[in-house]
Amino acid sequence: MVNKILDGVTVEMGSGNVYTDLGFHDAEKQKVKSGLAIEIIKNIRRLELSQTAAGERMGISQAKVSNLFRGDFTNLSERKLMECLNRLGCDIEIVIKPSASHTGHLKLAQSS
Repeated sequence: MVNKILDGVTVEMGSGNVYTDLGFHDAEKQKVKSGLAIEIIKNIRRLELSQTAAGERMGISQAKVSNLFRGDFTNLSERKLMECLNRLGCDIEIVIKPSASHTGHLKLAQSS
């Protein structure tokens, strides 16, 4: 992280991944999971589903849907989140390509 001074106030600039900034050991995975959760919420709203109806459609409990809306997705795997998106009518495309660095990275690219 880099510190900058703006109008006399020191501002700490983040890395672009809040989970990295908070010191999570699995920061990239958490960022991907949060992106998937955001897409699930967007699609539940797009489809105008209640949490109960969304849970039934996705094969999870209403309580887990409620947790998603509160930002708690710790009890759901990346695979389960992708399955939920599929059940909400979304296609998921996974692209694998050579990395510019020695170790590759996880990244969620959302369509417009």
